[in-house]
Amino acid sequence: NIEILNLDMKPGNTLKVKGKISADSVGFSINLGSSSRDLAFHFNPRFNESVIVCNSKRSDSWQTEHRDHHLPFFRGSTVKFFIEMLSDKFRVKLPDGHEVYFPNRHSYHKINYISIVGGLKVISFRL
Repeated sequence: NIEILNLDMKPGNTLKVKGKISADSVGFSINLGSSSRDLAFHFNPRFNESVIVCNSKRSDSWQTEHRDHHLPFFRGSTVKFFIEMLSDKFRVKLPDGHEVYFPNRHSYHKINYISIVGGLKVISFRL
């Protein structure tokens, strides 16, 4: 698991993530926000449900989740994908070119916090 508290991501920035998904992974998540209690964007591929769940969190309360049933991630594979912060939404470009959009519900202008947890071994990530 990775946790960074001084990320300094702003609209127009793209986070490039490369990693290896463990062979027995049930999923992983990437969380962006101001703290673990306040997330602008929760990106959560779940293998047991064949879905990507996106959500946000305010004061430790999850909000309405968005489910995308396009899951181009596979256990045991190495993946590369991009998370772009725009002023009004987040755009994730998946390994096969498909894109997932999620609104910037709380109008974040700066993301300080990132955590990467679960069955993704990070090879590299760059902002």
